[in-house]
Amino acid sequence: MVDAIVVGAGPNGLAAAITLAQAGRSVRLYEAEPEIGGGMRSAELTQPGYIHDVCSTVHALALVSPFFKTLPLAKHGVEFAQPNAAFAHPLDDGTAVMVHRSVDETVAGLPARDGEAYRALVEPFVRRADDLMEALLRPPSLHRPLLMARFGLHAIRSLEGLASGFRDERTRAMLAGVAAHSMVPLDMLATAGYGLGLIITAHAVGWPVARGGSQQLANALASYLTSLGGEIATGERIQSLEQLPKSRAVLLDVTPRQFLRIAGDKVPSLYAKRLRRYRYGPGVFKMDWALSAAVPWRARECHDAGTLHLGGSLEEIAASERDAWEGRHSERPYVLVVQPSRFDSSRAPAGRHTLWAYCHVPNGSTFDMTERMEQQIERFAPGFRERVLARSVRFPADMERHNENLIGGDIAGGAGNLKQFFERPVLSLRPYTTAVDNVYLCSSSTPPGVGVHGMCGHFAARAALRSSLR
Repeated sequence: MVDAIVVGAGPNGLAAAITLAQAGRSVRLYEAEPEIGGGMRSAELTQPGYIHDVCSTVHALALVSPFFKTLPLAKHGVEFAQPNAAFAHPLDDGTAVMVHRSVDETVAGLPARDGEAYRALVEPFVRRADDLMEALLRPPSLHRPLLMARFGLHAIRSLEGLASGFRDERTRAMLAGVAAHSMVPLDMLATAGYGLGLIITAHAVGWPVARGGSQQLANALASYLTSLGGEIATGERIQSLEQLPKSRAVLLDVTPRQFLRIAGDKVPSLYAKRLRRYRYGPGVFKMDWALSAAVPWRARECHDAGTLHLGGSLEEIAASERDAWEGRHSERPYVLVVQPSRFDSSRAPAGRHTLWAYCHVPNGSTFDMTERMEQQIERFAPGFRERVLARSVRFPADMERHNENLIGGDIAGGAGNLKQFFERPVLSLRPYTTAVDNVYLCSSSTPPGVGVHGMCGHFAARAALRSSLR
């Protein structure tokens, strides 16, 4: 018998296990796959010597996470590589809007009529980024009420509403590109908050990648856990709570659908009915490339960016996100691209490169978006296809097979609309506690939601320590 069992070795499962071990509780972590990491795994998906991140690849939230910041991850082998610019938004005229670590440098590159408005919007929050992220990366609360009220006045708006305060199409396009990480239509409330939050992290800590692949971050968390006495069992697929040995608490890094299957008839019918109403969002169609040389971006400044948002204007990106939400496949999809080997030479053989990208598609889509995605890259980087040595293509079902939490290819653990900001997974003052005694949810289907920050697992573990593990 151990004090606690955690099921699922993604960032939240690892964070939950570490929190429990730090509190002196014995903990065993079960992972269905042969390797730990969940959304932080890396593999040679195209050719030998080319390391690709299977799901998450940029780790700004890992640097601002109030929990991860307290852990000695560097001592356990993780190192971050920082691009020269956090992200770029290329445009059809051969130029790009760049967001740098420096607010001043970013403002200097914006149209003059928008630069100072951008500074006035983001700089006060960048100066208090630690306080803001401490308040944002937790369940909805009254923590730092004045700061959150000030942020909320902007964040509660739709992205289209926020962008209307800027006069130049270039600035509005950049804002749309970063807000589209939300995977919900940009005319919906709170999409401004996604974009603004990510911009603040870009200025506060940058948008880095883990040197050697995201797997290195997972391995560092696992190494620290075992140094605290925690146990990890891989290749152990938990289909039912009955499989588990006796413990005082069970924490499940799974979404509501898997919880209902694992807990079975132990779940009261009313709670089960509420969980079945939980909505999953659009899926992703994911591609990785092995390249003979760097991407030939028409806007040369794009070579300095780790992440690129491809989609042209605000209107085009908004249409693409609306299509995925409503079950259609965009002819010109918004494509989120990361070029990690530009800043981490360990990802590819000398002189060669890797490229990572996805677009949003209807949940469970079986439509092949390869041609449309590559056309979007060619649009801003003519000659790209001539540099492709090999490609890996993953449909939403492939993403779910690799990680069962990615229901229908949804990488966010559930739709990120405003309703589910408060109902994650149900409306409750105790969102991590289930209706099954001593069983807790600790996945991104709980607050604060999507991202490699570990806070869902950390707060779920604290809930267990206050109750089942007192």
